[in-house]
Amino acid sequence: QKFQNGVITVGEFFTLLQVHVPIQKPRHSHLPANCAVSAPPTPEELMYSQYVYRPKLRIYEEDCQALSQMIDELKVYANVQDQLLVNVNKSLWEVMRTCSDEELKNFGAELNKMKSYFTKESKIMAHNEKVTLYSKLLQSAQEQHGKLQSRIEKVDELLKEAESCLVDLEAVRAFFAALVSHCCFSFPFLLEFESLKAQEEELQSVLHLMWLVYLCRELSELETQNEQMLAQMNHLKEEEKSCQELLERYNFTEWEITEWSEQQAVFNFLYDSIELTVVFGPPIDGDVFGEDPSRKIVSLNFESFLDEDKAPPSSRLVQRLIFQFIESRGCWQEKCPTLYYLPQVLHDVSLVVSHCKILGEEIEFLERWGGKFNLLKTDINDTKVKLLFSASIAFAKFELTLSLSDDYPSASLPFTVQKQIGNIGEEEISAVLSNVPTGYHYLRRIVSFIHQNLLQDPR
Repeated sequence: QKFQNGVITVGEFFTLLQVHVPIQKPRHSHLPANCAVSAPPTPEELMYSQYVYRPKLRIYEEDCQALSQMIDELKVYANVQDQLLVNVNKSLWEVMRTCSDEELKNFGAELNKMKSYFTKESKIMAHNEKVTLYSKLLQSAQEQHGKLQSRIEKVDELLKEAESCLVDLEAVRAFFAALVSHCCFSFPFLLEFESLKAQEEELQSVLHLMWLVYLCRELSELETQNEQMLAQMNHLKEEEKSCQELLERYNFTEWEITEWSEQQAVFNFLYDSIELTVVFGPPIDGDVFGEDPSRKIVSLNFESFLDEDKAPPSSRLVQRLIFQFIESRGCWQEKCPTLYYLPQVLHDVSLVVSHCKILGEEIEFLERWGGKFNLLKTDINDTKVKLLFSASIAFAKFELTLSLSDDYPSASLPFTVQKQIGNIGEEEISAVLSNVPTGYHYLRRIVSFIHQNLLQDPR
């Protein structure tokens, strides 16, 4: 019915044509347990950090930036799934709405073939990108190996030169020692020998000092790089925290699994007020854990556990809208014949549950703080919300009735207006609501726009 009326989204159109894309959750990396050890690094660890770990990290950072840019570009296309098909491709909608069920089925089959082709193409692209990444890592490793080899050769030359000096000094000392033991020398000559010996010790001290200076310079460079890496790590931790907050804010995974056995699986939604029971068919040979995507599903059953007598009106409204969506989809077993389609079902239901839950929170907000928007009363009747506005400064009092459905907040809400005092009617309300875009906190923004545009200035 939504398809014929032109209020179906692109994603729902794909679902109608049996074109499903499995939903994959992001995999997050976790730091090892010994990452936070604050012991000072050993020289060997510093060398590994400078020539192995940091060059690899730079390559991975460049690759991550490229992937992030690609994801940002693709998000624009992914968001199209939530837009109305008639707005995205009106000519396609006009043609497809006249097609028979058989023609729609054939069109969906062709789309699935295209999806399979693009899936294979994406795997090939991912493989080629990995080849490019590993080539960069290999090239970087070879470059660092060359730098390390050059530094080793320089150090070897310094050591050879120092050893040569020590050998020469040892020969001189041995020569003069032999002269002292076999000959009689005058006192001035003995003083000269002692002077040479002192110069030898001084040269050894200078060589040792040069080596210490060289090591200190290397250590200072490594410490500077280490401080820079620590600053980058702190910055990345802040970004990770910010991203985690965004993930938690826009996470639509509303289900919790309470049972998974050989015969069935049980999922809970909305604070355990809705239960989904999935009954499996016979197990497949070789499927030890019962998770083969081709395993058949016998039935899917939704059940409400909300106490209608004790629950607040907003909770009852949310429950009605969710089950309105569930019942509008017909036979769920046909949409989910095997385990392969179960993640898509959980995602679709979670999306509606998330939107309806936010709607309930909006209504509770308006019941508590509606006075700030000249809202006297909020009443709920079935799936309709009645909002009674009154403002003496605008000399107006009227009741706005909004009809809600399970596609909230992606579609505009039908409404009626009952004037009680003043001249504010459907024409004025319609002009204001036309400027309120659908989306997050749609109901709250409707109330706010009416308050700002109609109830502030005297009429």
